[in-house]
Amino acid sequence: MEYRHVTVDGRRYKETDLTAARPGGDVEYEWHVKRPVEGKHRWEADFDDEYKKPKPGWEYKAVLPYAGRYWAYSKDNLVMFAKAGQLIHRSTGMPRLMQFADDMPGIPLQDDWDDVDRTGGNEDLGYPTQKPEALLERIINASSNEGDVVLDPFCGCGTAIAVAHRLKRRWTGIDITHLAVNLIKNRLRDHFGAAVDTSYDVIGEPASLDDAAELATQDPYQFQSWALGLVGARIANEARKGADRGIDGRLYFHDDKSGKSKQIILSIKAGEHVNVAHVRDLRGVLDREKAEIGVLISMEPPSKPMVKEAAEAGFYKSPHVDIVFPRIQILTIAQLLMGHQIA
Repeated sequence: MEYRHVTVDGRRYKETDLTAARPGGDVEYEWHVKRPVEGKHRWEADFDDEYKKPKPGWEYKAVLPYAGRYWAYSKDNLVMFAKAGQLIHRSTGMPRLMQFADDMPGIPLQDDWDDVDRTGGNEDLGYPTQKPEALLERIINASSNEGDVVLDPFCGCGTAIAVAHRLKRRWTGIDITHLAVNLIKNRLRDHFGAAVDTSYDVIGEPASLDDAAELATQDPYQFQSWALGLVGARIANEARKGADRGIDGRLYFHDDKSGKSKQIILSIKAGEHVNVAHVRDLRGVLDREKAEIGVLISMEPPSKPMVKEAAEAGFYKSPHVDIVFPRIQILTIAQLLMGHQIA
């Protein structure tokens, strides 16, 4: 590291030579330094010529450039550096210039940024146009300050939104799909915890049962994404590819020390008449996927045969809490809008 030295107040600096190979101006002089005799003290500049009337308990020294070299600066400049706190002296008394990293302009960044890795690992949400957070962090830091507003009019999976929130910028994200809104809400929750939900508003989501019914009629796929967001779930990969095999969304949880993820399978029914066959199908998916819990979310309230079929699926018992959970759960949109959640 070039700036490997650190001052007591945390500033990084490097030491540079104050001598030159050729003379030029007032560069042939003695540089006087002093330090207390007792203790381990660095030499310091004696720019008041105190050596002419030495103080008791102090020692003094005259320093010349290395053999065959000259000072690179005039004596007045060295005095200026010393008074500005930019000189440091070696054990020989030789002065060195302290160049601080935060004073250096550096090399302007060009428009070819080959030092940012592609999106990968836990950051990758499978969005086709997703950008790495490091890239957005650089752009936002370079173009705004804390408290400024960042606008992403095509926010997709929300990389700019998540980075702007982390960098303490205000932000506005725009997207036409509930899939994107759901992804962004989950991403913010994953990054900043559940409390982040109260720090922003979503405009354009269904706020009533009538709104939900209209969305279900107009675009069942968008209804599905929105409904999954109500329980904090993401759309399943199977559903994205168009062949959901009875799975619209998944939630994962851990309730033991094995480290193995357990899952909740979600099935969303938008506008069609729900019946006991849908519950029976969900039971079959649970067995096939070896999932712990299945949840059916629908616009319509369940019939008595549906409730009976769900009850016959039994219960899931967590190994570390003395509570059992229905293995098949049925939730309506009306219940979710009132705040009900998966048990």
